[in-house]
Amino acid sequence: MKVGILGYGNLGRGVEAAVNKNEDMELCAVYTRRDPAALAIRTEGVPVKSADCLEGGAEDIDVLVICGGSATDLPEMTPKYAAWYNVVDSFDTHANIPTHFANVDDKAKAAGKTAIISCGWDPGMFSISRIYADSVLPGSQAYTFWGKGVSQGHSDAIRRIEGVVDARQYTIPVPEALNKVRSGANPTLTTREKHTRECFVVAEEGADLARIEKEIVTMPNYFADYDTTVYFISAEEMKKNHSGLPHGGSVICSGETGKDGMKHVIEYSLTLDSNPEFTGSVLAAFARAIVRLNNEGVAGAKTVFDIAPAYLSPRSAEELRAHFL
Repeated sequence: MKVGILGYGNLGRGVEAAVNKNEDMELCAVYTRRDPAALAIRTEGVPVKSADCLEGGAEDIDVLVICGGSATDLPEMTPKYAAWYNVVDSFDTHANIPTHFANVDDKAKAAGKTAIISCGWDPGMFSISRIYADSVLPGSQAYTFWGKGVSQGHSDAIRRIEGVVDARQYTIPVPEALNKVRSGANPTLTTREKHTRECFVVAEEGADLARIEKEIVTMPNYFADYDTTVYFISAEEMKKNHSGLPHGGSVICSGETGKDGMKHVIEYSLTLDSNPEFTGSVLAAFARAIVRLNNEGVAGAKTVFDIAPAYLSPRSAEELRAHFL
């Protein structure tokens, strides 16, 4: 399976690591909007090319994994490249997923290509857990807790603010809320009651810190609905204390069955040393599924809800039945 990666930030490197770990995949090229000559990748012998090379569908790849940010990159890039290639993205602005899906679906269907949007662990693996629990326990209540960990999408959104050099955003569950949910109490919780957010920001010298802080805490879909604290720190402190990208979280679903109201709690949890490497591994698995579906003649946009588990695995159907069922 010939894979191309567009974008070589943390997520692009995570996808690169995942592709190299899968024997049925070959990394054919990394595409960048930067100067290709100035970009050194970790895989020897793989060319770095300008993103312009992708124009018109000229590249010989089976799938393009697009590793841009959800705030401004993916809404433009995924529909554009879905007109020429099978594509995978990790769009994670939950409120805008329906619009993004429709835009990508139009382009992919017209081109006979297959796309999957909003892949990763949330949206992605957590989404699958939520739909399974809702199906098994009708009327159940689902709660999603993220962290403590670094959110790539939220950190990227801060970095797009004028005057910001670098940023890390930590999502932190509120312990009292988490304990109530695990007890099966089914509490009613607002967004603000479930999580807090901490932002560590390196600003340009002379930048208006009050303006930057205001833009962060009032940013819709990212920070406006949370208690958010902003810390301005030096580049040295950022490198020393915030260079890692851990994350994780839990989906907890609580419901009842039978006339006697038997209580059940379903929990799916992740503890990740590297958010981008795990997300890259999810993207690679779904890239496999997208190529298989396109080979079967399926076109248009898909989400993780539409992909059968067997399409994700490099193993044969016989092996899956014998060892995983």
